[in-house]
Parts: sequence; structure tokens; C-alpha cells
Amino acid sequence: MINIGVYGGSGRVGSLIIKNLKDDKEAKLSCVHVLEKIEIDVPNALITNDIDTLLKNCDVVIDFTLPDGTESLLNRALKNPKPIVSGTTGLSQHQINLMQEASKSMPILYATNMSLGIAVLNRLVELSSKKLRDFDIEIVEMHHRYKKDAPSGTALTLATHAAKARGLDIDKVRVSGRNGNIGQRSKDEIGVFALRGGDIVGRHTVGFYNDGEYLELNHTATSRDTFAKGAIKAAKWLVSQDSGLYSIYDCLGI
Repeated sequence: MINIGVYGGSGRVGSLIIKNLKDDKEAKLSCVHVLEKIEIDVPNALITNDIDTLLKNCDVVIDFTLPDGTESLLNRALKNPKPIVSGTTGLSQHQINLMQEASKSMPILYATNMSLGIAVLNRLVELSSKKLRDFDIEIVEMHHRYKKDAPSGTALTLATHAAKARGLDIDKVRVSGRNGNIGQRSKDEIGVFALRGGDIVGRHTVGFYNDGEYLELNHTATSRDTFAKGAIKAAKWLVSQDSGLYSIYDCLGI
């Protein structure tokens, strides 16, 4: 039985991970880290606000927090290495560098979206971007009103895959705002735009547009359960891996 620790247990996805582990046959919840209090029932698991205690009482950690929280976890894990699955979005370059450094001492799986469908979508975007080289690419993502980062980490990952397939640097071709008389669209630019409102769990559309035809690839998350289930699957896989930085594609073998 794999002992899973949840970092950010009072969050939306963290709470669902706890719920989904109750009936799991291969893994169980052993420890939950919360900053203040947790409002859901957590039977037979240690609850703590100390990161070191969390790391010592599990086989693998699942992290769904905010960038500063992930940074704190990685810094403590450098002194007490533990497999970590992280789905935190909006990480700075410093925090990404820290994750890469930490992965030299422990296995870390990082994904901006734990959905299995999104993982397949990224591969489809790569293929479409390469084969439809003359098509314009525009990406639109929609999320609930409470989401803090924009564009979403998932949208940025999709854009990165699209750019890579064409040999482009996403930081040089991404456009996330258009206003006023800005001139016509450049050939290589990739538009990535964010909409916010209501309780939308997550919707991503990657469009390939050309004269006379266009192709749109869509993924819609109807429940955050998909992220929780994906993270648990990733944790079960990661716990037996060697040190290194992994992706959801490694876990799925695609």
C-alpha cells in the first residue's frame, strides 16, 4: 500500500484527492498538510502544518498549492528527499529552476494539468502544428472566476508544444493581448488568450486557421475529479522511479 501525503489539503483539488483516496485499493492517505484548518473528514491520517512532518510520514507527496507553497515544499524536500507530484501552475523561472535542481535528488513529476485527456491533446497539437505549418494558431482557455494566473498553465503548455513542433521559441512568438491599431497578424505568432467567469472548471480550444478551412481541438473538464484521479495515478507511478524530472507523458507512456 502506497502512503500518499497531500500538500494543500484544504484546496479544491486537494480535497478531491483526499476523497478519492478513501476507496483506493493501491494507495491510502497518510498525511495532510494544511496551513490553518481543513473542513472535510480526514480519517486515519495525520494532519499537520509542518512540511518536514509531511515529508517524513508518506511515500510520495501530491502538491496542488500556489507557487510560493511549491517553492517552500521543494526547499524542505532538498533536505528530506521524497517523490513529489506537483500540479501547481504559475511557477516563476526561479521556481522551475529550483524544481529542476531538486529533481537531481528525488523523482518529481510536474504537469500543469493532470487530466489524461489534456496529455493526449498536447500530442495532437504537436502533430497538427507540424503538419499544418501554414495555419495560424490561436488558443483560448476558459476558467472559473477564482483562478489567479492567466493564461492558464495548460494553455501555455499547449502553446509551447505547438511552437516546438515548428521550431519556434514560444517566448518570442506568443501574443496574449491585442488592442488598437496593431497591424496585421504576423506569420509565426501564436495567440493565447484567457476568459474568466462563473464556475467553469476548465476549457481549452486550440485552433488552426487557414484560408478555406480550419481545425479546432477542444478539451473540456466537467469536474475537478479528473485532476485528482490523474494526480493519484501519477503518484502511484512516480513512487518507484529514479531521481529526475518527469512529465505526465512519462507516466502514460505517450
